[in-house]
Amino acid sequence: MIIHFGYDKKQVLQALRYHFITRPEIKILLIVVNVFTIISAVLLYMHKIRPLSFLIFSALWFMLLITIWRLLPNSIYKKSQTFRDKFSMHLQEKEVVLETERGAHAWQWNDFSSFVESPYFFHLYFNSRSFFLVPKDAFRDIPELQEARQLLRSKIRK
Repeated sequence: MIIHFGYDKKQVLQALRYHFITRPEIKILLIVVNVFTIISAVLLYMHKIRPLSFLIFSALWFMLLITIWRLLPNSIYKKSQTFRDKFSMHLQEKEVVLETERGAHAWQWNDFSSFVESPYFFHLYFNSRSFFLVPKDAFRDIPELQEARQLLRSKIRK
């Protein structure tokens, strides 16, 4: 199967957000900051702490969300030339071949550690921090998308 694609900025930013939110360390950080913010709100309501403490935890929560939701995805998008290229990808039985106008690279299926499906992309992970995005809209129709999904499930073990 051969697909041709480029990237849409809004979809890529959403995929990067999805990646960050699914990271275990980010999940834990969000939970901890949310718990402390809720506790500080309750303690403020009970007049056990000063408003400054609540303000600090609220500011931390707000900064964390801005960082994860806006700053990280935008900075990665701006730094990466990958999202400006046009690609051809050959999903073959033994390997995946990715071509651009600058050249081609092939990966064996066992080079991928896992894959995740998000609303707009298949995230093909090499390790926990390195991945490649394959847009779902690059597939011609639903049967071709289903075929690719089945191929990824059979070739990449989670």
